Amino acid sequence: MNTFGKHYAVTVFGESHGTAIGCVIDGIPAGFALDRGRIDEELRRRRPGQSELSTTRKETDNFKIVSGLLGRVTTGAPLTAFCRNIDTRSSDYQTGLARPGHADFPAFVKYDGFNDARGGGMFSGRLTAPLVFAGAIAKQIIESRVGAVISAQPVNIGGVTDPDLFQKVILEAKAEGDSVGGVIECTVTGLPPGLGEPLYSSVESEIASIVFAVPAVKGIEFGDGFNIANRYGSEVNDGYDSKNGKISMTSNHNGGVLGGITNGADLVFRVAVKPTPTISKPQQTVNLVTGESIEHSFVGRHDPCIVPRAVPVIEAACAVALIQFIL
Repeated sequence: MNTFGKHYAVTVFGESHGTAIGCVIDGIPAGFALDRGRIDEELRRRRPGQSELSTTRKETDNFKIVSGLLGRVTTGAPLTAFCRNIDTRSSDYQTGLARPGHADFPAFVKYDGFNDARGGGMFSGRLTAPLVFAGAIAKQIIESRVGAVISAQPVNIGGVTDPDLFQKVILEAKAEGDSVGGVIECTVTGLPPGLGEPLYSSVESEIASIVFAVPAVKGIEFGDGFNIANRYGSEVNDGYDSKNGKISMTSNHNGGVLGGITNGADLVFRVAVKPTPTISKPQQTVNLVTGESIEHSFVGRHDPCIVPRAVPVIEAACAVALIQFIL
């Protein structure tokens, strides 16, 4: 399914080397004045081709809104936006070769070989651009409704936690024809307590669901995450305090969520992002058309590390999940 959400339904469409990519957003409140400059800034943060740390593919990501907006104000109709792909190089993709770490093989099986595998098709990180567009609008609505602010940052790249060394680690991998992954931490400040539903529509499950739709994400944890399993309850139970009639948390080991519902503390989660699958080192693969096993060095324009450009994507995914509860 290419649609996420019920109260703010986001449908993403397009393929990496297709004519265009875009989204349809249903559920935006009528009468909301959009700040287009903020939307474009979010897209700029994700846009490729801006430094030696990213792919050299250059896309403007200049989204055109074709419905749901009159002037700067939303009309209540579904908002549809798209941008054209202008810098594709499909000759880099040899037909039939399953790229290790990519969805080429399972997609070939599922769609009987009719899937567009150029650049990963609809499984490509290219499709995170319309998600960022939808998330940028969700961010504005969330801030206007409850004042909450969403921000993310890399906290680990290639096993290194010192931000001053992140660029060095990425460029070293790039020089070797390899890639590295990392971890992104996302924090939401200012959320009121009481948002979310128990069990199957919890804050955690909704965020996890959309975050795992971001290509290359392989794990998520909230609060202390997996480390909480190694502690005593007396160490990780978040206590309560009351001042002037307002209840607050004395610690935040649970990441701002209890019982699937926000407790007023900062919402904190981290996602694990795998290394970029396409690398120039020889890899073992199979020709899906002939069935032949071969060793092949793949070419193409890819980020040596996805993490830096994935930061605004994770923020956007978080916003699209949270706005479901706020609306």
